[in-house]
Parts: sequence; structure tokens; C-alpha cells
Amino acid sequence: MEKFLSVTLDLAKGFGTTLQIFGLTLLFALPIGLIISFGSMSKFRPLRWLVRIFVWIIRGTPLMLQLIVIYYGPGLIFHWDLMPRFTAVMVAFVINYSCYFSEIFRGGIESVPKGQYEAGQVLGMTKSQIFFKVILLQVIKKIVPPMSNEIITLVKDTSLARIISVYEVIWNAQVYIKLDGLIWPLFYTGAFYLLFSGILTILFNLIEKKMNYFRG
Repeated sequence: MEKFLSVTLDLAKGFGTTLQIFGLTLLFALPIGLIISFGSMSKFRPLRWLVRIFVWIIRGTPLMLQLIVIYYGPGLIFHWDLMPRFTAVMVAFVINYSCYFSEIFRGGIESVPKGQYEAGQVLGMTKSQIFFKVILLQVIKKIVPPMSNEIITLVKDTSLARIISVYEVIWNAQVYIKLDGLIWPLFYTGAFYLLFSGILTILFNLIEKKMNYFRG
């Protein structure tokens, strides 16, 4: 029992780091993703293609590779000091998920009928008023399902932080394999992920129900 409590405390500490990665990634990636989506829809063709190529590269390469490149790359290429490990994790996660979120935002925005924009213009609304008062609410309803899937994927992707020795929950569990020859703490980490993912699933289901005021 004492060992179980000890393991639980260590895993909870590691999961605290997991939650930090999760929370900070959402905090920065959601607004940056929205900005990137505007770039990918820009009428200025060079900007549009530059943004789309960048998004294609990020989405088409593994997050693990991006973590390694961002952490070790500047030092190997420019001989700079290595950035703090947690900072490297955040840079990689924010860039990666901003690109994924941008495609979800772009799909949601482009799915809104053009008549909605025209109706707003007829009513004398500015472009920003049309977007924030008419379009955005409809976009949010359309993107909740794909966004919820991506956010739940983020919960599991946080485990990749251990690649550059950031002490998240799975790293803490692996310590017990090396020191005590115990594998059950590794399986125990699944309970933390399942609980958190379950809470998020319930939350997103509630949000979807709240967003049912748009039937289109």
C-alpha cells in the first residue's frame, strides 16, 4: 500500500507537467491557429501558398521529429546554447497544433455560406463585425467535433515530451522499471490519461449540446 501511494504521488507530479504542456499548448495554439488560417485563406497568393506549404510540412512530419529538431537544431546548426527542455517542448507543440487547428478553423470558416457575409454587408456591418457577430458562432459549432478529437489527441501526445527528457507522467513511471523492476506503474499511467480524456469527452459533449442553436 505504501508503494502504491508513493507511485501515485510520483505519477501525479509527472501528470502535473503533462497538464502544463496541455494547457499552455491550447492557450497559444488556438489563437495562433486562427491567425494561420487567415493566412492560408489570404487573397495574396504568395502569402497563401507560403502558409499552406508550412502547414503541409508541419502536418506531414512527426511531432517527435519536430521536438528533436527544435531542441537540438539551433545548437548543432548555429552553435547556440540549447534552450530549456520545457521551452523546446512548448515551441514544438504550439507550432504543431497551431497548424492542425488552422486547418480545422479554415474548414469551418469556408463551410459558412457566402450569403451570410452578403447579408451582413447589406445590413451595413463591417467585415470584423460580420466575422465576430455572425460567422464565428457558426464556425465554433462546426469545428467542435474535429477540435475535440484533436484536443484529446493532444492529451496523449504530451507523452512525447519525454523524448527530450521532460519529466512527464510516463517518464516518472519508467523510473520504476529501471530502479525497481516494476512495470505496473507504467500501466497505471493509463488511468491518468483515461480519466482526463473522459472528463474532456464529457465536456465537449456538453458544449456540442449547448451549440445546437444552429441547426445548419
